[in-house]
Amino acid sequence: MSNVANIAADELRLLIERAERLEEEKKGLADDIADVMKEAHGRGYDKKVIRKILAIRKRRKEEVQEENAILETYMAALGMQYALL
Repeated sequence: MSNVANIAADELRLLIERAERLEEEKKGLADDIADVMKEAHGRGYDKKVIRKILAIRKRRKEEVQEENAILETYMAALGMQYALL
């Protein structure tokens, strides 16, 4: 192999190894999140609702408000009267 091929192979190997380490970290974080959810469930909290709150908190307030307004409109059109966020 030429020097250029050796350099490219080394660079590729380093990138792959870095990605592998990040995947390991991601799995560790996912395990930590699962532990938090188990703890929340053990304390009587609803995991599904907590996940929904986490998803909402990632979004802009205006985006959530607009979605809720549309949802309320659709539900009213269907005769569904539920309280929303």
